[in-house]
Amino acid sequence: MSYKINNAKSVIHSFLLTVGTTVAEPATILPLLVHHFSSSLVLVGIFASLLRGGAIAVQLFAAFYAQGYERVMPYMHRVFFFRFASWFAVGASIYFVGDRNPTLTLWLIGIFFFTFSFSAGFGAIYFKEIIAKVFDSQERGRAMANRQLFAALGAIISGGVTGWVLATFEAPNNYAFLFMISSLIMLVGLVAFGSIEEPPKTNTRPREKSFLAFLKNARALLKADRRLQLQIIVSLLGYSFLLAMPFVIIKAKETVELTGWMLGGFITVQMIGGMIGNLFLWKRFAPNYVAMLQTAYGFMIAAFVIALFAKGPWAYALIFFIFGIGMDGFRNADTNLVLEIAPEDKRPIYVAIQSTIVSLGLFFSIPGGFILEYTNYTTLYLITLAMMGVGLWYTHKLGQHTD
Repeated sequence: MSYKINNAKSVIHSFLLTVGTTVAEPATILPLLVHHFSSSLVLVGIFASLLRGGAIAVQLFAAFYAQGYERVMPYMHRVFFFRFASWFAVGASIYFVGDRNPTLTLWLIGIFFFTFSFSAGFGAIYFKEIIAKVFDSQERGRAMANRQLFAALGAIISGGVTGWVLATFEAPNNYAFLFMISSLIMLVGLVAFGSIEEPPKTNTRPREKSFLAFLKNARALLKADRRLQLQIIVSLLGYSFLLAMPFVIIKAKETVELTGWMLGGFITVQMIGGMIGNLFLWKRFAPNYVAMLQTAYGFMIAAFVIALFAKGPWAYALIFFIFGIGMDGFRNADTNLVLEIAPEDKRPIYVAIQSTIVSLGLFFSIPGGFILEYTNYTTLYLITLAMMGVGLWYTHKLGQHTD
């Protein structure tokens, strides 16, 4: 297998997928899209969770079958079809229903967001299985950093295009155009990754007689592996930034006149942060992924400390810049930590256990919406900082266990 060819296809996939999905970035565009059709802050939190939370329901089920597959790429092709169709359908729903029936529009957006993330639950298992097969342990850290680097570059481009579309067309049609056009861009990236030649897996694990038996075995595996337990705690608490992140842009709207170009600029700044982090920071940590995780925590904590006092556009630009650095650090560390400890025959199970439990953090924005509905931004930010502080403390326990 050629590292260069597989890395190039992986990078194209990451680049174009990010160009497509950045139009619903949970920190900027998505909250304003939902806010256009409803003033409920709780709904903003729910939709931020729907965009990625549907994956929770199926990852263990996907792993139950995947453990016996020699190749998973044929199933990945089906996942890609549903993700493309769901994303296009979001834009079509906004365009054909839109302001004529805001409640129906929100229902349709929610349904297609859920199917988009639901299919990703299968895709997450298959993706990590493919990545683990085509890249060795040394190549994997570089390959993931390259994915995130080009994803950030794609998002920077997407930020400029998004700003132009939002400034040129009236809402909600501007959102509709963004989703429909971006789905076609996304499709090219899906085809690129789908063309990777996946080698067969020789060390497969016999499938249990039933899914219930599989769940019992997964539970026993989790109880027996202290390192996996700590990784899950650390990664789950890492998602606590989602308590407050979707609402930062709503707070900014109270003190800053948000134009389409400024929103596009915030997306661009966030993705520049991610690109700089991958180019100059995260590659240097491999294979010390615990230190990478600790550094990512530090960046996210710093962002919310600034958010406590932010008032002008430059302060918010700095917050989104730091978000970009920290989020990519979490993604890189989480992926590599679980692949590092998973035996080949049990890899889908390890990935599914960690991903399923950690993905519960994707729903943190829902309690975040309730907290904000009944208190204020300062309280929300302080609770977020407290949870991030606990997570950072657990990273030191994980580091001691690793040593």
